[in-house]
Amino acid sequence: MDKIKNRFEIGIFALGGLGEVGKNMYVIDYLEQLFIVDSGILFPDSHLLGVDYVIPDYTYLQENQNKIVGLFITHGHEDHIGGIPFLLKKVKIPKIYAAGVTVDLIENKLEEYPELLGETQIVEFKSHFVYEFNKVTVSFVRLAHSIPDSFAICFKTDLGTIVHTGDFKIDLTPVGPGAEYDKLAKLGNDGVLALLSDSTNALRPGFTESEKKIGASIKELFRQVDGRIIVATFASNMFRVQQIVEACVQTNRKIAVFGRSMEKTIEVGQQVGYIKSPKGTIVQPEDIDLYQPNEICLLCTGSQGEPLAALSRIANGSHRLIKLMPGDTIIFSSNPIPGNQEGVNKTINLLFKKGANVIVHSPIADTHTTGHASQGELKLMLNLLKPKYFIPIHGEYRMQRVHADLAIECGVLPQNTFILENGDVVAINDHSARIAGTVTSGEVYIDGEGIGDISSTIITERRKLSSDGMFSLVITIDTKKKTIPIEPQVVSRGFIYMKDSETLTKKFIDDAKAFLLQEMEKGKEVNLSLLKSSLATFLSEKIYQTTDRRPIVIPIFMDLAPQN
Repeated sequence: MDKIKNRFEIGIFALGGLGEVGKNMYVIDYLEQLFIVDSGILFPDSHLLGVDYVIPDYTYLQENQNKIVGLFITHGHEDHIGGIPFLLKKVKIPKIYAAGVTVDLIENKLEEYPELLGETQIVEFKSHFVYEFNKVTVSFVRLAHSIPDSFAICFKTDLGTIVHTGDFKIDLTPVGPGAEYDKLAKLGNDGVLALLSDSTNALRPGFTESEKKIGASIKELFRQVDGRIIVATFASNMFRVQQIVEACVQTNRKIAVFGRSMEKTIEVGQQVGYIKSPKGTIVQPEDIDLYQPNEICLLCTGSQGEPLAALSRIANGSHRLIKLMPGDTIIFSSNPIPGNQEGVNKTINLLFKKGANVIVHSPIADTHTTGHASQGELKLMLNLLKPKYFIPIHGEYRMQRVHADLAIECGVLPQNTFILENGDVVAINDHSARIAGTVTSGEVYIDGEGIGDISSTIITERRKLSSDGMFSLVITIDTKKKTIPIEPQVVSRGFIYMKDSETLTKKFIDDAKAFLLQEMEKGKEVNLSLLKSSLATFLSEKIYQTTDRRPIVIPIFMDLAPQN
């Protein structure tokens, strides 16, 4: 990165969230102060075998942690708070600033990591709070999203104001508290230097449907269904959960909750007052058989086809408590996230095979709306704030590109829009903006308790194992006598079935023995490490020539020669 002139320039960059939907983390750098916005995770695609989460590379923050002022959280979704425990393991964060239900979600998350409790202070802000730092004032604007207590964060400096919208939609009939559009208009009138805005739905024209309309549609469906209802939705969509609760109350149904994340949502939502239900409405999962089918609703996770989620286990018949019955109706109150369509379709097909009625979001059945702004709302945000500079964030490149074009339509100069990649730094002063180089960025894989100990090489090996398998040759060797006294043994996994491939297996053994005997005769001393590497290369080529496949080849030597 070029040197940011501390007194005259503001540096803005992302460590995650650009060119992707997830692992959001943005940084404002001014006067030797780092203001971090969000610390999220990315749920891995199927090609990242065995990886639990993907987080940003925190190297830059580790190298500059003495400059960190705090971590400011826009809202409580996993792609914005899921990385906090991993961040705290690597970086000293003085304070985490969060609001309402987000505080409870972060505290619940940190309870899973007892060693991190007390590592940082969580400061709960409200929409009218203001925090003063060295020539930077931080304030907040409540916006609408699919989770309560979602905020834009504003950084007012002597060079101008930077606004980060977080995730938002323009919902004029919200289920929860209304957005503070008056604050947005005032910010625009006072002047916004730079806007960082959510691009997730930039490809979608028009305006996003109101959450309240979806609630009315769900209530109508509940009135029409006679049998048992099973609803699958995002556990984090607290407003949707509340509307499902209201639908149950209106149709005299009890609710049983399945799925750990859904249970947490109900618990936290009740604590903060966003989920309200008459006493006795929510019953224990073990008690569902005490009620007639038309008296019960099962609320569960698994709307994205996750193999271990409650709905998937119901569909494949492995759930401990729930067995599908004739007349069951399953309502998907969600849309598949890109990349999850295959898993969702598989679950839906299994449900149909079991005789269930399945209702998914469609023009006929309005069971879901997104929490992200469509093009009309993005333009409205741009017109309210009237930024001089614009940086589309949180989205794939095509989403950022379209969002930048929308900004130009709304009056932002083309040269003042910046479509960045993670690590790119925009430096803004009182008269211009420029790309000022890059900071260290990238992906870090979380596998179990390990942070960053899974490299791209290991992922490549896992892919290779999954596609071509493994071929291991166990060889007893005497490096002094340069002999192979015992016939080598073969272990094959995912490559060839040994009993059906005896001729092929013997050929590989004979080729390996001939190669080893020839290599050992080349010199006085036998280098076992070099011999192992050479044999792996030789066998890989032989196997490829014979089978057109490239399994991972692992020679294992047991040397009978006495060691000095």
